[in-house]
Amino acid sequence: MSPETNGLDLITGLRVVELGPGLAGAVCGQSFAEAGADVARESNDIEDGNAWLAVNDGKRRTSNPAETDQGLGQADLVIVDVTPAGASTARVLIDRARSRKSSALIVAVTPFGLTGPDADFTGGDLVSFHASGMGRLLIGQVADTDAEPPVRAAGDQSAFVAGATAACAAMLALAGERSPSGGLIDVSTREALACMAIRELAAPAYGNPSQTRQLEGDGDGSTVTIIPASDGFVAISPREERQWKAWLGVMGDPVWGDDERFATKADRGTHWGALHQLISEWSVARPKQWIYEIAQEAHVPSFPLATPSDLLTSPQLLHRGFFTEFQHPTAGSIRRPGCPYNVHRSTTAVPVRPGSATPQTTPPTGGPLQGLRVLDLSWVIAGPTCTRYLAALGADVIKVETGGRADPGRASELHAVLGKSKRGITLNLKHPDAIKIAHRLVKECDVVVENFATGVLDRLGLGYEALSNTRADIVLLSASGLGRTGPDASRVAYGTLIQCYTGFSTLNGYAGAPPRVGWAWADPLCGLRMAFAIGAALRHRAKTGLGGHIDFSMVESLLTTMPGPLIEHQLGIPAAGPMGNAHPAISPHGVYPSRGDDAWIAISASTGAEWTALCRAVPGLADRTTDGIEVRKRDEEAINAAIAAWTIGRSAREATRALQAAGVPAAPSPDSTEMFGDPHLQERGFYASSPDLDGAIRGLPGLPWRWREGERPAQTAAPALGADTDKVLADVLGMTDADIAALRDSGALT
Repeated sequence: MSPETNGLDLITGLRVVELGPGLAGAVCGQSFAEAGADVARESNDIEDGNAWLAVNDGKRRTSNPAETDQGLGQADLVIVDVTPAGASTARVLIDRARSRKSSALIVAVTPFGLTGPDADFTGGDLVSFHASGMGRLLIGQVADTDAEPPVRAAGDQSAFVAGATAACAAMLALAGERSPSGGLIDVSTREALACMAIRELAAPAYGNPSQTRQLEGDGDGSTVTIIPASDGFVAISPREERQWKAWLGVMGDPVWGDDERFATKADRGTHWGALHQLISEWSVARPKQWIYEIAQEAHVPSFPLATPSDLLTSPQLLHRGFFTEFQHPTAGSIRRPGCPYNVHRSTTAVPVRPGSATPQTTPPTGGPLQGLRVLDLSWVIAGPTCTRYLAALGADVIKVETGGRADPGRASELHAVLGKSKRGITLNLKHPDAIKIAHRLVKECDVVVENFATGVLDRLGLGYEALSNTRADIVLLSASGLGRTGPDASRVAYGTLIQCYTGFSTLNGYAGAPPRVGWAWADPLCGLRMAFAIGAALRHRAKTGLGGHIDFSMVESLLTTMPGPLIEHQLGIPAAGPMGNAHPAISPHGVYPSRGDDAWIAISASTGAEWTALCRAVPGLADRTTDGIEVRKRDEEAINAAIAAWTIGRSAREATRALQAAGVPAAPSPDSTEMFGDPHLQERGFYASSPDLDGAIRGLPGLPWRWREGERPAQTAAPALGADTDKVLADVLGMTDADIAALRDSGALT
């Protein structure tokens, strides 16, 4: 096996062309460039700012249409992103690409998708983010819903999520040795963002209410909470009883630790306000790095809320070679986030086998990954999200659980969505016979996905060296908080802690408010990135016969979406802090109350034409059509008040239709119930009728892209715990009923 390297030559020879001004398309192309593809971008004059510099590094760029057309004639993949424009503008570029090479795969990113009644709605980051419903979830519940309206994520997260979605879909389509003939993948930024909250999206299908934004009681920070330190903040997550006892030990076993109000996790949630105050009195006198280190030594999940300076000097990130140097136009050589995974490559090539070893590449009825088999050892969100995409595109995904410790996703709607089209088995991986069965399954599989704590898989006898001895060309993806190598590799991490550590939680929310943990944002994002890495490794294997071990870091994955603060720190620009829905260069750019309880509409006017159209639609702005951006920024409070006076008398949907018809980007900020009934999403089939575990047919959220010819024609219900154990062992390993009964009697299958 070769030394650890990054993924820069997994898909060498793949030719990619980017068309259109959208940042999401550039983010998508950057994923391909970092994996080794030849990526060319048709540049334009508006590509400025540090995020653009980061995602365009390493590409060939041209402003010559003739040169681009020549590249289109040779392209395997064309990325189209016309954001903030809608579907009609996108189709012009799609037709241009088709006229040059009809067989190229095209992935198109638009705010609302290429089809549906709202397809030509326009909208940039603010509008797409709020239209997805994520604005109501991002920072969690708030004490005053009027004072803190739904809020977007800082730093163009709409583009980074849509770009990661487009890259994932396109890479899985191209995973085999040959490219598919044609095909159009339709990525709606709104739907890509909505899929960051699968559990909440699925709630209406079960008759469950939307999550309220109103803070109930003291709030419940008993799972993850942020506490003050002497030099900042630190996040802790003593969610299990043993961790809570260890945390009390870290604090010196305070007398109040025996208080009956804090006896159980439920009790701690009920009395969280008092408990948080007691913990804070201890923590505020100690530095954040010290708290983090002593907590982790006690096996209590904890991370400091890092600053850009902390991250750029992190021994862990430097050890892994995460940062990439590039030439800034004014500052010279500085660093940006790099590839979020490293690869240990096999040195033993295996001739490509027909069937399971090579994914089908011209999409058959079963999807482009038909014939691929995956052993899924992951759980909760990130790993199951990754394997959900593999299963949806045709792979035979075998989900492994243990009867005594099932996937926690089964406790909510998560498993019903993330488990679709998978087969479920139970193996007691502490039993030697179960380990033998696992190796036999690996021999019949192409991919293994796992997110155990660092070192666990090796101790079980299922590490990469052991698995590659069983099957030399196996592709193993290991996901962990900080990666499998480096001085902090063994640190215990959850997705929400990672959001705190990277600074994501610090950037989001309103000015002056303390940082909040908020929604589990990192996990679904990592699921997309993980699936992309697997697709790249499969394409590499199809060409070379070589497998490998993908060492995936969740921290690094989230940091790839946050290049701005890291670059700005190196330029000496002070950290801006959270800005709510405001934008430094666009005004108006906000969320306004509409008719109804906690009902809101997002409105943005980034151009002179949009501002003029808004002034004509809103009576209180009628005499301000000639105001430039400087005046609008100066008078922002008065302008926002005039807009709010107009929106409050209309439903968010009514105001949206009026503004979009006038040429102003706008969208409601809906809850999950409103999303479920949305005519546009329904027409696009976003809530596909799917069988559930209980046999009922429900409208569960589908994939974050539309590619009908590439997806399974009918997805099966998520499996009950161990429901397919006997059938998998019989079908895949040829075991008899007697063999299986003997394993069950031995305890290997519990």
